[in-house]
Amino acid sequence: MSYSMNSKINQSDKIILGIDPGTNIMGYGLISISKGQISLLSMGAIHLTKLGDHNLRLKRIYERITGIIDEYKVDEAAIEAPFYGKNAQSMLKLGRAQGVAMAASLSRNVPIMEYMPKKIKKSVTGKGAASKEQVAAMLKSILQYPESPKTLDATDALAVALCHHYQGKTSNNKKKAGSWESFLKQNPERKV
Repeated sequence: MSYSMNSKINQSDKIILGIDPGTNIMGYGLISISKGQISLLSMGAIHLTKLGDHNLRLKRIYERITGIIDEYKVDEAAIEAPFYGKNAQSMLKLGRAQGVAMAASLSRNVPIMEYMPKKIKKSVTGKGAASKEQVAAMLKSILQYPESPKTLDATDALAVALCHHYQGKTSNNKKKAGSWESFLKQNPERKV
């Protein structure tokens, strides 16, 4: 299931794509930021299990991510960093999936940031150890969408996009380096 509200694209200041990487299911979520207001544009999952060959899965990830970027005219992207597991083969496959998603974004000149799972959960719920269900419930409350997706991969990806927005790490970040004097005024503990 995917949820989409394409009508909001034209009035957006910025569109952020969040990606929850996976080799069986890859979640995606898109939010629009317009005059400080956050709106859900779309969320869903890319199902890859029917593609038996890992290389075909990577190809599908690349095609779908570039397609989403082109369709929604994405300005920035964010992806969940892989967590460390015990199975080295699974970690290798997940790293490849993440790398292909990042390459798809960069091939369209869309800057991409990476966030650790705990940081994403904390930025959405206030708790780094929140469950996927708690994250999904908080997102539904924040973004007011009527129907929950069938898979939590979609809400996880939406959380990545929202985390990116909350962090303010954008390609259009207006913070400019100032003089040493202004730096020292803002950071008095750094004086030697």
